[in-house]
Parts: sequence; structure tokens; C-alpha cells
Amino acid sequence: MLSYFAHAAQKEIALPHRAPGAPGQSRQSFLSGKPIHYYRPTGSAEIRHLIDEGFQAFNAGRLGEACRIFADKMLSPDQDTTIGLTVAGALTPAGLGGCVIELMERGLVDFVISTGANLYHDLHYALNFTLRRGSPFLDDRELYKEGVIRIYDVLFPATVLLETDAYVRDFLERAGLNEPISTADFHYRLGSDLRQKFPGCEQHSVLAAAAAAGVPIYTSSPGDSSIGMNIAYHELMNGSRFMIDPNKDVNEICAMVLAGEKNGCVILGGGSPKNFYLQAQPTLWEVYGIPKGGNEYFIQFTTDQVVWGGLSGATPAEAVSWGKVNPGVLPDTVVAYVDSTIALPLFCEYVVGSPNGRRARKGLVHKREALVSALKAEAERAKTTAAAGRDGQDTD
Repeated sequence: MLSYFAHAAQKEIALPHRAPGAPGQSRQSFLSGKPIHYYRPTGSAEIRHLIDEGFQAFNAGRLGEACRIFADKMLSPDQDTTIGLTVAGALTPAGLGGCVIELMERGLVDFVISTGANLYHDLHYALNFTLRRGSPFLDDRELYKEGVIRIYDVLFPATVLLETDAYVRDFLERAGLNEPISTADFHYRLGSDLRQKFPGCEQHSVLAAAAAAGVPIYTSSPGDSSIGMNIAYHELMNGSRFMIDPNKDVNEICAMVLAGEKNGCVILGGGSPKNFYLQAQPTLWEVYGIPKGGNEYFIQFTTDQVVWGGLSGATPAEAVSWGKVNPGVLPDTVVAYVDSTIALPLFCEYVVGSPNGRRARKGLVHKREALVSALKAEAERAKTTAAAGRDGQDTD
């Protein structure tokens, strides 16, 4: 499969606003590391044995606990848990998109909330660009002069950004979008376009795989990414009235949580995607007057700490006070203080190899309208009930 602009392979593209190269290490030597590919877990029995028998205490023990809660409880057929996956941190550049694809294809996650950056960098894989292993200890001034982008130890040419931007803008013009839509709707259309233009790319693109599997993908802060930057360009330069409507995102996620028999999440990192998932429960009881009761399951992999007061380090016990987590299920919540690039491949190997390692997909991307209608009807009933209760108090 060729990259989006085939001519990029034949000639160097001049970078705007970049100084010419300086003596020293060349771009070619910077980009000589092994290509980064999406890793797909296969359900290794050896890794399952290691986690069950070797990960016995401290954060290894917590990772093992997370694996067993997910595989044995959240995925149990009699639970019918609606599972959200939140993704923060540069995980797709690091090759972790393959784990997400495997979970979606197997029906093990029902919707995803990701930073926009992870989805933007996922496009590089769909468009057949190469990101490479490198070093975090390079001279970034030299990288800048040579037109090389660094994400810690991940390196790629700056032209990858320009060509990915060009694809996004081309898609926006071809799609003819001219009204507010949810990020799930936008990402479904984008993933479907990738599948049409680059057949087979769903094997190495989260966006394309999500479209194929019917898994809605949301972005909690859509303007905070290169995809959002290109949408802004489209509005300013092309006079488009297309925009992302965050209200639709909030209501769609609330509707999915409301419809779930049980609800649970796997949180990679933390940040805005974590809260965007967890706020669904307070939105239901605090705003819509629907007492859902809080999430039944909570799994998080993070390097943040509770003592700094930020949301990323907030524990499931703290979330109880907000109504985000059911107070009766704290034994089924766990935080493992470990880098997601270490935890996720191990977690996915364990889960994929479990007896519950595959289940029917919910196809929620195609049910959003009906679920939101059900949310509205339930909210109307709650509103009517609340009004009747106030009227009764007034007559006492």
C-alpha cells in the first residue's frame, strides 16, 4: 500500500519555516532505527502464567488483579458489562494501537475515549508512513534542523505531519460535512473513508478498525490535536459550518452508560479522557435526575499519584463521593501504578488468552440515536416525577 502522496517516496519535500540542515548527524542516521509496528496480542499462555504466578505483590500484584477482574468478572457473560476504554498519553506512536484493535475486534471494549493526538498519530499507520525507534537523548536542535519529529524515543520525518494534515483536509472537503456532529460520528466517517481508500488498513489503524467493528470513538478535547487544527483550518479557509458538538458527545456517552446492565472502564493514563468517561454517572444523577448508581468496575494504569490532587491520580475511592463509582464494589476496582506501554500489552495478552477472550460486539456506533432518545425519555420521566414531588411539598 502506497502512502497518501506517492511522490513523497521519490523526492524530498521542502519544509516551510525550517532552517536548512546543519553539519552533524543526518536525517538518515536519525531515522535508522527499527520501524514501530502495531503489536497484536495473541493470548500467550506463558504471559498468563507469569502474571498469575510471578506477579504476586506491589504493582505487579495490582496488574495481575486488574487482569483477573477484567477477564473473570467484567467479561463474564452473566454480567453483560458495557466497557469503556480511555486512552491518554502517546500510545499509538509507541505501537500500542494494535492492542486496542484486538480488544475492539474481539468485542472486549464497547466504546473508546481518546485524546485527539492518539487518533491523529494513528492516521500515520493507516496512510502507510513509518515511525521509528530512536533515543530520548538526542539534540533536539539538530532534529529540528533535519526535519525530524521526536515523541520521547519515537522519531519520524516532519513530512509525515504535512501529508497526514493534507489527507485530513482532503477528507473534510470530500465528505461535505456542513453541520455539527459528535466526535463518534466524525471518527466513524473518517475510519470508513480510510477503509475505502486504503483497503486492509483496519489491520493497522484504530480508526479504521473501530469503523469496521462498530465501536464509537470519542475525543474529550477535540480542538487539542492536529485533527482539530485541520478542522479549524477548514472552517476559516473554506467557509465550512462543520464543527464538533461536545454536547452530543456528552449525551451519547451518558446514554450508553445508562443503557448498560453494568458499567466498567479501563483507563490508560488518565487526563481528560478519564474524566470524560467518569463524568457520565454524575451527569445522570446530578443533571438529569437519573440515579444510575455508579460504575461497577474501575481499572486504571497510571504513573500519577493521588497526593498531587489531579484527576489522573484520583483513586476509585475518591470517585465514590462523586457518584462515579458504586460504593459497594470497591473490591472490583484497582489502580496499578505502571507505565501503560508496559501494562497494556501484558494485560491484553492475559485477556485475549482467557476463556472470556471474545464476546459479541455491541455495535454501539450504530445505536447512538436510539440510545440518546431513550436517555431523553428517561430524563423527561425524572423531570416530571421531580416536579410532582415539589408540587406535593408545596401543598403540605
